[in-house]
Parts: sequence; structure tokens; C-alpha cells
Amino acid sequence: MEIDDIQDKKLELIQWLSTLDDLAVIEKLLALRNSEKLDWWNELSATEKKSIDKGIEDADNKKLVPDAKAKEIYGKWL
Repeated sequence: MEIDDIQDKKLELIQWLSTLDDLAVIEKLLALRNSEKLDWWNELSATEKKSIDKGIEDADNKKLVPDAKAKEIYGKWL
């Protein structure tokens, strides 16, 4: 999406929001905004955190897999 398209969408939302009188919808929007502020790390399981930490450690130690090999291994999930 182009920057101009994003700006147009934002303006469209601002205009719509400025006319909105439905408190339930406003509260849902606020809840959505607040959920976006949450740190996703805190939502992960211990296993997921351990896996990410291991990946960072491997990268720091230059234990990396070429992109082509990763696509071969994980392609069905990408």
C-alpha cells in the first residue's frame, strides 16, 4: 500500500470517527488500540520465548542457515 493510500485511509477513519455516536463501537476501537500497545513478548509461552532466545543466540554466534535452505525446510509454512 502506498503512503498516499495510507494517508487517505487515515483521513477516512478520522472523518468517520468524528461522526460516530455509538459508545460500544468506540469502546471496541479503544480496546483494539490498547491491545496493540501490549508487549507481545509477555503473551508468548515459555517454549516460544526459549526458541526465540535460541535463535538470537545462534545468530549472534554466526550459526545461520542460508535463506534458500530455510525456504526448503520451512517453505510449507511460509
